[in-house]
Formats: sequence, structure tokens, C-alpha cells
Amino acid sequence: MARTPLDLDDLVEHWTLLKDEQGLVSGKRGATRLGFAVLLKFYTQYGPFPRGWFELPGGAVEFVARQVQVPASELDAYEWSGRTVEYHRAQIRGHLGFRECRVTDADKLTAWLAVLSGEVVDG
Repeated sequence: MARTPLDLDDLVEHWTLLKDEQGLVSGKRGATRLGFAVLLKFYTQYGPFPRGWFELPGGAVEFVARQVQVPASELDAYEWSGRTVEYHRAQIRGHLGFRECRVTDADKLTAWLAVLSGEVVDG
């Protein structure tokens, strides 16, 4: 994803923390607070989670940082891999009513697609 700058309308529409989202962020501090907030807003807009700061659109980090009252430079200290980010992703998915895809989900999807295409699937 390119780091294209966003205009103010895009920032306000897609990167403003809503009341319930502010509650999720409130218990976190510093880089963790900012990292969680940008993960949340990126996921709600694009679907997947960002793999790192380099995928975040221009201006988004500064816009979110002002809302959570953490300097944008703190994002440099956020760990993009490991237990913390995995926990953050699980919290975000849970808040939004999603869960990670399981093997059984993939099997069901494969069978469904096979039915749509007219193929016969054993199992």
C-alpha cells in the first residue's frame, strides 16, 4: 500500500476514533496506545492489519496521535510483531465481531466455491 497523503475529509471520515473505540484505547499508554489506535482504524478501513508503519497513509499517524494524545514519533517504539500486536489484533477483531479463519472455515469455503462452480467435492 502506498503512503499517499490523505486530505482532511479522508482523515476525519476514516481516522477519527469513535466513542466506543476511544474506550478500547483508553487503557493503553504511549507507543502501545498509538499503535493500537492506528491498527484499529487501518483494519476498519482496509480489512487486513498493516504489517508496519510503512503501510500507513500519509498524515494518518499524526491525526490519530493528536486524538490519543501521544506524540506521533512514539510509533517508532511500537512492536509490529510479537505477543503484544497479536493481542491487539485479537482485541480489535473481537470488538468488531470477527475471528481468525480456521481450517474448518477454509474447508467450508472450498466446498461452497466448488458447488458454485459445479464441481463435486467429497467430504
